[in-house]
Amino acid sequence: MKSDREQVIRIVRKVVKHGGHHGGAWKVAFADFMTAMMALFLVLWLVTQSSEVRSAIAGYFQDPLGRGDSFGTTFLPTEGAPLIPTPNAPQVSPSAGRRADLLALSRAVKEAIGDSLMTGEMKDNLIIEVTEDGLRISLLEDSSGVFFPTGVGTPRGVAEPIFRALGGLLGRANFPVVIEGHTDSRPYGDGSGYSNWELSSDRANAVRRLLIAGGLKEAQTLAVRGLADRSLRVPDNPLAAQNRRVTIEVKLNGASFSPESLQ
Repeated sequence: MKSDREQVIRIVRKVVKHGGHHGGAWKVAFADFMTAMMALFLVLWLVTQSSEVRSAIAGYFQDPLGRGDSFGTTFLPTEGAPLIPTPNAPQVSPSAGRRADLLALSRAVKEAIGDSLMTGEMKDNLIIEVTEDGLRISLLEDSSGVFFPTGVGTPRGVAEPIFRALGGLLGRANFPVVIEGHTDSRPYGDGSGYSNWELSSDRANAVRRLLIAGGLKEAQTLAVRGLADRSLRVPDNPLAAQNRRVTIEVKLNGASFSPESLQ
């Protein structure tokens, strides 16, 4: 017989069952892996881009809110304006100011030359283009020889007032210029050794003299070049009349400019 004091000891075993959830630590690790891969692909993409694209991306991270347009967006002390503008000092975006200079100068050239001195179909022979450094003013020939007779380095009488007026305008704007003469690919065959190289150089120098007579300063002339047919405007048609032209490259970099000077 069991003693009345004898106690029955019951052992209860509890089994913990998981309802399919095994923890989320792997998700954190996978997210870190995907983030690292994205960063790697971004770096690989950046190293293949041009300097302009990299500069634009760097500018965004330096000024993500876009509030630096009025005073620059660079942290480097040697580039741009400081991020904190000087009190009471008007701040102008360099890119916006440069574009305004380009537009003001191109309008002045069109009004003073294209609208006033070039009438009728001659207006189509004046091309003003924005370049990386400033403006390119091109005076194109046609089959009749608008500015220079065919094969001649001396400009026509009707072209002289145009070049003089342009010289006065550029002299007041005070920008450095490069003057270039161009020909088509038709050989210059007078048998004397005089070629398209001499012809393009003579035309460029003739334009330089007229620009200076109109007001362009000697110090503004950076270079005078005769390029013959080495820089065709219409490469698909080397004999096209538009390849015969004189171009005036107006360099805006490093020069001061006031639109009022053109008035």
